[in-house]
Amino acid sequence: MADIVALDLDILFCGINPGLYSAASGHHFGRPGNKFWKALYLGGLTPRLLDPSEDQLLPTFGLGITSFVNRATAAADQLNPAEFVVGVDRLKGLVKKYHPKCIAFLGVGAYRLAFGQPKASIGLQSGLIGQARVWVLPNPSGLNAHFQAADLGRMFAGLKMC
Repeated sequence: MADIVALDLDILFCGINPGLYSAASGHHFGRPGNKFWKALYLGGLTPRLLDPSEDQLLPTFGLGITSFVNRATAAADQLNPAEFVVGVDRLKGLVKKYHPKCIAFLGVGAYRLAFGQPKASIGLQSGLIGQARVWVLPNPSGLNAHFQAADLGRMFAGLKMC
């Protein structure tokens, strides 16, 4: 799945990996049940609700998207630990090249595993990746029933502080 990046973004969203539906459609967070696009809008990060097919518009709003691991799976738990090691290096490389102000990692469990932070919680983290501040947010997948779009929207609104 192609990264959607540009220099000096306000926020680079980092999903765990593409789901099978998203990979087939070629658009990030493409499955209809995914709450990412609605959360962006409800959080005030886009002026209207975007469709996944409009993902290439994100840089016009100071936003970008990457996947931590590029391999598509039915669920993130199908990834292996070695892929997370590569993902850390890949993300650091993107930050070094594109200089986003903030990284918003979408998936607290994956963040904990990848960065060796077993007690990390949702919200702003104390460390940086390069010069970028790091936020951890819940995975917006429809499989994550713990957070509804309105909850995610409130959390996404906090990213305006970046």
